[in-house]
Amino acid sequence: MCGIIGYVGPRDAAPILLHGLKRLEYRGYDSAGVATLAAGENMAIRRAVGKLDNLRRLLDEMPLRGNVGIGHTRWATHGRPSETNAHPHQAGPVAVIHNGIIENYVELRESLLKRGHKLKSETDTELVSHLVEERLRRTPHLLEAVRSVVAELRGSFSLVVLSETEPDRLIAAKTATPLVLGLGDGENFVASDIPAILEHTRRAFVLEDGEIAEVTADAVRLSTFGGDPIERQPRVIDWDPVAATKGGYQHYLRKEIAEQPQAWIDTLSGRAAANSGVVRFEAELLPREGPERIGRIVIVSAGASWISSQIGKFMLEELTGIPVEVDYSAEFRYRRPAIDDRTMIIAVSQSGETADTLAAMEEGKRRGCHLLAITNTVDSSIARKAHAQLYTRCGPEISVTTTKCFITQIEAFYLLAIHIAARQHRVDEMQAQELLQPVFAIPNQIDAILKTERAIEKIARKYGKARDFLYLGRGINYPVALEGALKLKEISYIHAEGYSAGEMKHGPIALIDEEMPVVVIIPNDNVFDKTLSNLKEVESRNGRIIAVTDYRSPELEEVAWEIIDVPTTNRFLMPVLTTVPLQLLAYHIAVYRGTDVDQPRNLAKSVTVE
Repeated sequence: MCGIIGYVGPRDAAPILLHGLKRLEYRGYDSAGVATLAAGENMAIRRAVGKLDNLRRLLDEMPLRGNVGIGHTRWATHGRPSETNAHPHQAGPVAVIHNGIIENYVELRESLLKRGHKLKSETDTELVSHLVEERLRRTPHLLEAVRSVVAELRGSFSLVVLSETEPDRLIAAKTATPLVLGLGDGENFVASDIPAILEHTRRAFVLEDGEIAEVTADAVRLSTFGGDPIERQPRVIDWDPVAATKGGYQHYLRKEIAEQPQAWIDTLSGRAAANSGVVRFEAELLPREGPERIGRIVIVSAGASWISSQIGKFMLEELTGIPVEVDYSAEFRYRRPAIDDRTMIIAVSQSGETADTLAAMEEGKRRGCHLLAITNTVDSSIARKAHAQLYTRCGPEISVTTTKCFITQIEAFYLLAIHIAARQHRVDEMQAQELLQPVFAIPNQIDAILKTERAIEKIARKYGKARDFLYLGRGINYPVALEGALKLKEISYIHAEGYSAGEMKHGPIALIDEEMPVVVIIPNDNVFDKTLSNLKEVESRNGRIIAVTDYRSPELEEVAWEIIDVPTTNRFLMPVLTTVPLQLLAYHIAVYRGTDVDQPRNLAKSVTVE
């Protein structure tokens, strides 16, 4: 959610900060601000509500000088979106930017007010600036002042502190929300995510929970909250900076839809080969005793990751025979889940920073579960907390609504299910090879769907003024209906619901009339005829049926107003191919309606608070 950027070096800080914030726009935000320090001058701060263009215009009118600075995009948690609540927050010589939530905000605020502090905002962040300013009256060292303050804070947070008392450095600290330290040549950076620094450096540290960094132009020194020094080698980031640009497309979302074939290939690479029945991963993913140790699998996730997890459940249960449950991360730890040391928990998160999923993992860890992370982000909090990691290899996904991360999560589940089933001897090598062969055709099949975009765009324009959509599917394609509805509501702001086609008559059928488009996912599988029967009920109520299928039967052509054709694959992978046209449909409806496709209102890419 909130974006953080910091710079120390010889260059003017303000343009670097603004450009870094631009690279973090995908996280979602409602206000933005920067603060800089110039030698011998007081700190200067500029803040603005709304998009970064508002801040840019303000900086054009009132430029900032200085070689040290911090920048922030805020997504409101404590306090409404406003210039007063925007970051950075200043108290005396100290300015602070912050991501996360400080849980003991109320008691800290009351204590500061009693001690005579004048608070201007409704935020929890401002309290940190006042606390650091207060500590600096007792110690001349900014690092020690920040160390003292973070010991008093409860919650999940990352913060960066700038002070006139030591104008050549930044202090960064974190618990559960991400911070990356970029190492340049005579300059160094702090950011909440890698895209913000890629243009300047590929060498970086990931700050771990409970660590503080002192950042100057020449060095980055790490220590624990308790003061113990830390030695760590930087890692080299292999993302191409061009991958964080639009590449000629109108929107990041459309670019990322087009990148799905390559993301699929990258996620598969080195793990399976054509004409082979073996799936190998870079490291052991299962408990030390092997699959025999797994009595049950619980998948914890949120948002679109929860939907891909539902597809993963079908794959894992059918191929491995292990009972699988999918739970919302936000609900998991509050219902006394029946888990133990024979439970494998799979935590699924695109960003690897989802706070609710982290909390669910903590509950599993406390109960002795084996933790496996499926995520796109190496060294993310969820990846580090897990015993094992299965990475999707999508590179940066900038648009808030997910595309390539979603389908590669499905791919990861499929490879994992085949891997476990082979180790259980439920499938032999020939059967595994038969299951794997369709995987290698998927990139070309996605490309074939993308070539039908013009026809899908025409359908989008035809139905783009509708107020409501209903999406239907059965079996493993029911989650696809959920995903299609989620995509549409996220980026077009049209109310949309996903339902099991068999459940339609138990309520949603009352909503169907000649004004409602009904999108049905109906591949040629064992429930094709049953789904067709459901569609005849829609037809009898004048619903406008848009069918997504690999089989144009005469009966389907008779009831459907529109048919979107997809290639054929096996039943496990069909959700990949039926999802892609739904992405395009939602995208073109959103473009037709003129909404903010890449940064929908009220949404954030990485939800790092509960």
